[in-house]
Amino acid sequence: MAKLPKSALGRGLDALIQMDDVKTNGTSSISEIELSKIVVNKDQPRTIFDQEALEELAASISSLGLVQPITLREIGKDQYQIISGERRFRASKLAGLETIPAYIRKASDEHVMEMALIENIQREDLNPIEISLAFQNLIESYNLTQDKLSERIGKKRATVANFLRLLKLPAGIQMGLKDKKIDMGHAKAILGVDDPTVQLEIYDQILKGNFSVRKTEEIVRENNDEKAKKQQKPVGEKDKISEDYLALEALFSDLFETKIQFTCNKKGQGKITIPFQSEKDLERITSIFDSLKK
Repeated sequence: MAKLPKSALGRGLDALIQMDDVKTNGTSSISEIELSKIVVNKDQPRTIFDQEALEELAASISSLGLVQPITLREIGKDQYQIISGERRFRASKLAGLETIPAYIRKASDEHVMEMALIENIQREDLNPIEISLAFQNLIESYNLTQDKLSERIGKKRATVANFLRLLKLPAGIQMGLKDKKIDMGHAKAILGVDDPTVQLEIYDQILKGNFSVRKTEEIVRENNDEKAKKQQKPVGEKDKISEDYLALEALFSDLFETKIQFTCNKKGQGKITIPFQSEKDLERITSIFDSLKK
């Protein structure tokens, strides 16, 4: 698999592929292609097309024409596959068009998937689950690491990791994301709980109470606090050192406004765990450390 040069990442889709215009009688780089010669890409990351929105776009195309050409690649004699613009292609068919303006480009299967993913992300056309599945598909199909994928699509590794984590959520919550019943912030907060049953319970609470992301984070934090309390051993009269650790836990928990956990073995070795529910929550905790330095 050829490695894309890093310099290509900041130049958009054109840097990934070469232009190969279909020969026409005119000099324009845009060609008119018959709709009957175009097939969709089965690996297109976008899977949901709102019918009402398609009909509105079709009406606009009937009235004004297609403003933005779609992008195709040639896959056989007089046969083309969509790289980007399937929504415009569908709406053009609804509008009764016989041809559609298009760019014809050369691209490998791998690059077609990348280009379709990048364009949809840039246009914010994909829901979080579609993005997650597209990331997973690229990783599995082309044996990429998360680091390598982040380089290829120009996204931070943490962003890639966060989207992939969504696929660990129960199917019902994933459907809620696809249907926009909750957003990415809610899902990331729910991932702060390990138990799928509890995750679904929190999801139901969000829907019933129309809870914000902040409220969801509070619910998750309260659930984890309650779980930690149940796991704590009762402190006996002879276990004075445990009382000291519990006092420190309480002090640190108040300071960082989150449940701090201490673990310690008989030799006095241990660790302090500071959980956080989101990137914003981590920034808040980091700012507390910064203030302690002053």
